[in-house]
Amino acid sequence: MKNLTAKHVMNPDVLVAESNWSVNHLAEFFMENCISGAPVQSNAGILIGVVSLTDIVNHEIQTAGGWQGPHDYYLHVLERQYVNRENVAFQIEAEPDVMVRDIMTPTIFQVSENTTVQRVADVMIKNHIHRVFVTNKDKIVGIISTPDMLKTIRDM
Repeated sequence: MKNLTAKHVMNPDVLVAESNWSVNHLAEFFMENCISGAPVQSNAGILIGVVSLTDIVNHEIQTAGGWQGPHDYYLHVLERQYVNRENVAFQIEAEPDVMVRDIMTPTIFQVSENTTVQRVADVMIKNHIHRVFVTNKDKIVGIISTPDMLKTIRDM
């Protein structure tokens, strides 16, 4: 494992969200691709942040005026993942003018392709994050998520 680098464990197929998407479009994108987060790029293709289901939920909680129990977002994700991948309608009640840029996190955690797996784990643990982006000359070439790290541990 000491010789493993980010390049060995990353997923090179990075799905990217656009900053000008509506939150509704983002939720559909997550559901269609069975993902819980993605990097965000500007109209010019520049990486400007990251957005996740947590950001959607946090926005909804703030808009609704506080916590009101488990949210339908998570219930729909669980239904889609665990009920034979049935086609489940995913609807959110966000205002139509709320965009990804309004709810995303502007902090980007990135590592190079040559970063050791141990260092990647350190970044994820220290920052309490579920994904880091692998870059080469400031371009995203991959993503490492918590499941990718768990697979690496399992396969050791």
